[in-house]
Amino acid sequence: MSILVNKDTRVLVQGITGREGRFHTEQMIQYGTRIVAGVTPGKGGQEVLGVPVYDTVREAVAHHEIDASIIFVPAPAAADAALEAARAGIPLVVLITEGIPALDMVRAVKEIKELGVRLIGGNCPGLISAEETKIGIMPGHVFKKGKVGLISRSGTLTYEAAAALSAAGLGITTTVGIGGDPIIGTTFKDLLPLFNEDPETEAVVVIGEIGGSDEEEAAAWIKEHMNKPVVGFIGGRSAPKGKRMGHAGAIIMGDVGTPESKLKAFAEAGVPVADTIDEIVELVQQALRS
Repeated sequence: MSILVNKDTRVLVQGITGREGRFHTEQMIQYGTRIVAGVTPGKGGQEVLGVPVYDTVREAVAHHEIDASIIFVPAPAAADAALEAARAGIPLVVLITEGIPALDMVRAVKEIKELGVRLIGGNCPGLISAEETKIGIMPGHVFKKGKVGLISRSGTLTYEAAAALSAAGLGITTTVGIGGDPIIGTTFKDLLPLFNEDPETEAVVVIGEIGGSDEEEAAAWIKEHMNKPVVGFIGGRSAPKGKRMGHAGAIIMGDVGTPESKLKAFAEAGVPVADTIDEIVELVQQALRS
C-alpha cells in the first residue's frame, strides 16, 4: 500500500502550459501518473501532451474526477492557485512553488485547513508512491517499491536517502517532501500517523534540518504514539552559529531549532539519528531486525 496517493490517483496540473509545468507533466506521465487535466487561465481549449487544458480549476473539475492538484505557478499567484484548487473541492494540493510571500501562505494555509483539504508545500518536491505515481519533481528512477516510509524537509537529501534505501533492497512505500519554508501546509507530525497505520510501511525515516520546531514536535508524537521504528537525520548540523543558511525555514529561536534541541528530542523518543546517508540504511536495517 501507500499513503495519500497511488496508481489510481487522478491529477490536475495548474500551470501546465508553462516551461516547468509542461516538463514535469511529461515526467509524471512517463512515471505512470494519471494526469487528467491542466489549468492555465486564458489557455483553455488547448492540449498539452494530450492533456486537455482549462481556464479555471472549477471548469476542470466539472469535466473530470480529480483527486489531487499539483501547482507550477509563479510565486506571486501560487497561494491563490492553491486556494482555487481547495475551494473547488480537490482533497490534496501539492504546491511546488518556492519564494511565496509569507503573508500569502499564512492566509492560504488557514483557509485550506478550514476546508478540510491537505496541502503539501510550498517549496517542496512533492510526493511519490514508489512505482505507482509521482506528483512532483522527484527523480522517479531512484524510488524502488519497498517497506520504508520517508518524510523530508530537504529535496536533495530526499533523493539521496531514497536511492540508498532502494539500492540496499529496503525500498520505499511513499515519500513526502514537506518543504523547507517556515509556513507549510503539512508537517512531520501530520504524516507520521498515516505511516503508522499503513500495513506495508515497516519503518519510517524522518529527514529534518536545523531551524523551526517541526522535528521536536514530531519526536513528541513518536514518543507517545508511534509503534513502528523511526530513524532520523538532521541536515545542517555543522552550520556555523550566527550564519544564515539555505532554506527560509532554517530559523533558530533561542534553544528551539538548534541541532542539539532536535537531537535531544529524538533521543528522548528513542529515535536513532544517522550522521550520514549510508548510516540511515544501517539504522533502518538494525531497527527492522530488532
